[in-house]
Amino acid sequence: MSQNNVSDAFLQQVFRKVDADGSGSISSNELQAALSNGTWSPFNPETVRMMIGIFDHDNSSTIDFNEFKALWNFITQWEKVFRGFDEDQSGSIDKNELRKALTTFGMFDHDGSSTIDYQEFRALWSYVTEWEKCFRKFDLDGSGSIDKHELKTALSSFGYRLSDRFYDLLIRKFDRTGRGTVAFDDFIQACVSIQTLTNAFRQHDRLQNGEITINYEDFLLLVFSLKMRLNPN
Repeated sequence: MSQNNVSDAFLQQVFRKVDADGSGSISSNELQAALSNGTWSPFNPETVRMMIGIFDHDNSSTIDFNEFKALWNFITQWEKVFRGFDEDQSGSIDKNELRKALTTFGMFDHDGSSTIDYQEFRALWSYVTEWEKCFRKFDLDGSGSIDKHELKTALSSFGYRLSDRFYDLLIRKFDRTGRGTVAFDDFIQACVSIQTLTNAFRQHDRLQNGEITINYEDFLLLVFSLKMRLNPN
């Protein structure tokens, strides 16, 4: 389920296969059976019921074709996120990988619980979707990764005026493949890191002239109070 922009005809075919009893709607049991037989085997029944609940707009405890299309997109997007943080490609997320994921998404944990509730999840989902659109826009060669030139174009469009030396550093920090490019999840983390640092800088830039004077302890407080981790390795 990792294809993008799939046709309605293809999804109709998938829908009919998942709709085992031919009722015209998919129950949680049918969806769980289909997912268990697919790439993500096995799928937690509670997760399946949660997904049904999110997209079951008519409260029928099943999903029709239009609801299924939305669910398909949902699973596809989260599969990308999962694979991005599954750095060793083991098919599971270990403690370090989970820490990186939660650090990247930490800005949505408004109550400091180290979890996100439904409202926070909706904000996160919208955030990831917008970042994917942004990533595709600046992935000019359609390679699935961002090179230095594309990264510079992206950040310049966001209003950042940074030197080539800094872009070289960014690529080194966030390139996990050693190919001189940045993948989607690392692109998000790089941009979020810069945004977080910029916001912290602006709190001290009282004249808004791009310069601050800060003593050593305030600098340490600034760095250690940030809800992020700059080194992705």
